[in-house]
Amino acid sequence: MNVQHFFDPATYTLTYVVHDPRTRDAVVIDPVLDYDPAGAQTSTASVERVAQYVREQGLRVHYVLETHAHADHLSASQFLRRYFEAKIAIGARIREVQETFKEVFELPEAFPVDGSQFDRLLEDGEVVEAGSLRIEVLATPGHTPACLSYRVGDAVFPGDAIFIEDYGTGRCDFPRGSAEELYRSVHERLYALPDETRVFVGHDYQPGGRALRYETTLGAEKRANVQLKASTTREAFVRFRNERDATLSPPRLLFPSVQINIDAGRLPEPRQGGHRILRIPLNLFGPTDDVGARKTQT
Repeated sequence: MNVQHFFDPATYTLTYVVHDPRTRDAVVIDPVLDYDPAGAQTSTASVERVAQYVREQGLRVHYVLETHAHADHLSASQFLRRYFEAKIAIGARIREVQETFKEVFELPEAFPVDGSQFDRLLEDGEVVEAGSLRIEVLATPGHTPACLSYRVGDAVFPGDAIFIEDYGTGRCDFPRGSAEELYRSVHERLYALPDETRVFVGHDYQPGGRALRYETTLGAEKRANVQLKASTTREAFVRFRNERDATLSPPRLLFPSVQINIDAGRLPEPRQGGHRILRIPLNLFGPTDDVGARKTQT
């Protein structure tokens, strides 16, 4: 099995192409659609690098596997679906995320919250067969309720559950996120795998300005993860995670990302004037009065 990484420095996101060099069967995990918030402009440079690699290697992409509905970048899954006829798969609990954000964005009544925008909804313990590749599905909620990790051979792709050991774990303050669930996901599910299991993380924020790292091992995580070692208690982690999350700002691309990603990476349909319109809730995290002044607690 070959693993090729692609790093998007604008969002610190890692996309992976996993393929069998013998059969050329492949999957793509967490592709990025570029988005400039200043001009509300999408572009495809990041995913085109992935597509170029796929073509050069003569790969047959069976699936785009989303680890979750990302809040920090738009998914380029529809690009890969169009050009490679890849199916799009995500965790079955995406329905909960859709229900939550349909209300936040006041999406039309016709917007489905049954996950039908995706080609396949995955449950814990399922095996995805992508030609000769066999991909085990591990439910690892906490960052979001729909988070999955994918285990392929001696490697696991945990999305935002854990990062390189010098950075820690994903945040848990998104709607229906849970530090307790993330502890169980990492400590009881991922850390139960063999120490030599390779870990390919979903982001690398390069703490201290160090060089990019995208691969580690579960043994290294268990020994040295700065937020969640094998020896870390549930109480200590939950207390730390909740206190830290209370200090964090929302992700820069939160509203465009989630709005696109709960619809399987589809852009909004053009309106009568031909424009595609995103819905951005104003002052969601700090309600104001009609002139924009912060409301005081009574």
